Parts: sequence; C-alpha cells; structure tokens
Amino acid sequence: MRRAAVAVATTAMAVSLAACGSAKESDGGSDSSDSAAKKGDDIKVGLLLPENQTARYEKFDKPMIEKKVKELTNNKGEVVYANAKQDASLQNQQVETMITNKVDVMIVDAVDYKAIAGSVKKAHDAGIKVVAFDRLAEGPIDAYTSFDNVTVGKTQGEALLKALGDKAKDSQIVMMNGSSTDPNAAQFKEGAHSVLDGKVKIGREYDTKEWKPENANANMQAAISALGKDNIDGVYSANDGMAGGSITALKRAGIKDIPVTGQDAELAGVQRIVTGEQYMSVFKSYPKEAETAAEMAVALAKGESLDSIANDKVDSATTKGVPAVIVPVVSLTKDNIKETVIKDGFYTIDEICTDKYKAACDKIGLK
Repeated sequence: MRRAAVAVATTAMAVSLAACGSAKESDGGSDSSDSAAKKGDDIKVGLLLPENQTARYEKFDKPMIEKKVKELTNNKGEVVYANAKQDASLQNQQVETMITNKVDVMIVDAVDYKAIAGSVKKAHDAGIKVVAFDRLAEGPIDAYTSFDNVTVGKTQGEALLKALGDKAKDSQIVMMNGSSTDPNAAQFKEGAHSVLDGKVKIGREYDTKEWKPENANANMQAAISALGKDNIDGVYSANDGMAGGSITALKRAGIKDIPVTGQDAELAGVQRIVTGEQYMSVFKSYPKEAETAAEMAVALAKGESLDSIANDKVDSATTKGVPAVIVPVVSLTKDNIKETVIKDGFYTIDEICTDKYKAACDKIGLK
C-alpha cells in the first residue's frame, strides 16, 4: 500500500509521559531478546483492541495486523483477537484469558492506560511480551508504537487558527478533548493548547467520556447553552467521531459555517470535510502503525532484538526506555484528499462521493 506524503514533521521522538522519578520498572526493553526462548514461525499473537465504535480498529488495525503477522511467519502465526468495547475491566479479563491460553506475545491498545498496568505485569511475570499499541499503557511494556500525539494536537490547533484567520484573536472556541483515561488525549490537548493559548479565547473545554460522539453532543449542547449560539466561532475536536457529535448539536442550534477539527480520517469525517461541515482531520498512516506493531510482536515472540525496528525510546510513568516507533501525521483538508486517504488506499472516490456527496465532490474537483 502506498504511503501518503508526510506534510507535518514530527517533534523530538524521545517522548516522555508522566515524571519517572518513582519508576521502579526501569529499562523496559533494552535487550528484549535475553529472556525469550528462540521460537520459529508457529507463534500465537494476542491482539487486544479497546473498542469497536471508532472505525479504525475493525476496518484497519485488526485486518492489517493479522495480514502482517501471517506475512512475517509464512502463514504459520496465529492472531487471537479480543475487543474490550470500551470496558477496562473486560480488557483485564481478556488479558487473563490470553495468559491462560499461553499466547507468545500481546499487542494491547489499552482502554485505560493506568488500569491495564496490573495485567501487563501478570503477562510479564508469565514470560509474555507486551507491545503497547497506539496508547502507552503503564506496566512493564516491551515495545510501543504510535503517532506523535503532541504534534497531532498542534496540527489541529494550527489548522483551526488558519481557518479563523485574522479574526482568531477576537474569536471564541469550544474545546472537545478526548477521554481522561487515554494518555493520548492528554497529549493531544497539550499540543493544541500550546498553539491556541493566547491566540483565541477558549469559552468552554471538556474531557469527553469514552470519546463517545453522544457525549460530545451533550457537551456541545451545554456549551451552546452557556455561551450563546452567536458566541461560538470554532470547535477544537480531538477526533472525527466527536466532531460529528458536536456538529449535530451545532446544526440543531442553527450554528453553521464555523471550523471544526477532527482526527482519524474516518469516512464520515472525510465526507463532512467535502461538504464543508468539518474543516479538517488528522490523517495517520494506520498501515504503518499496524505493520510496525506486528513486526515488533513477531520479533519479541521469536526472542529477537528490536534494534532493526525501533529507532526511538519512550518513558511511561512506570517503565523507562521502551523501544518505540513514532509515525508522522498529516493535516487533511478538502485540498489534499486525493494525496492522502485516496492515494494511501483508505478509500476510493466512489466510497467518498456517494450520491449524497457527489455535488460537493464535483465542486472541489474530487472525481
């Protein structure tokens, strides 16, 4: 699959989350091959994803990881899949089941990055390596791959300021951040604030429970009630699903033609960008992230070094020096749909430009 051109350079890759002064589980993967017995291609990979409401997990991540594991193991490797449906307790149970079933390695995208720590420790104690996927879970993680999340927030904030133009300093926005249980959400927020603070007035700001669009919708209704429908000039939304929930509330209140950000390049989000309801999204190469997670998992399961895969290190609150691969991101607007999601094979023009959106697609030359 072809890769989209990278339009946004990543910041320094040595990402550090919480302060590590009290960390005891140091050096999370400095030589991951030492304690793992060498294995052949007949490996079992546990894949634990956090929810099935965001399109990326079932549409992109799961099939791409399965495909790459098969490719790297001569079709002998098995992927055992579990989806937690946004339930941290269920995900912990799923980890226990993976341990009982003696998987060789786990790829975990945590529902709650703190709540998963105990289960990660149990896997570690059972000799099972763990790759933190997309979110940096706590506990003795052996490897990590994600995007530069602070840069994602900066990219969104910069796009919003660009859309507001010269009126930014006199504008008031609503910030719709992600879930407080997701460490990525805190980094998106950090990046956005680094760009927006002092440049625009933030009228209301929310941490949206479970990233759910319906919760974003309720938050936006509260913001409209508090600020007045004529006093909202833009919306920072941390992802496309929440952008959709926010836009529904804005439209119901008669507010239109204001810029709204997003992330994930979901099909519905791209279609809203085509019509102008949503200003932008952040396009992230899920194939690169998924393939990297699979490469890390297979190497760890076989007792091989990650030196040829991971060129960075990250620290969590519990583990230092975790081998990492950080994937760049791109600002997606109506002007570069062809060069991003279409070029990278995410969607075809026919998928985006259905009858409902054909006129809007024609207007921006998407045909």
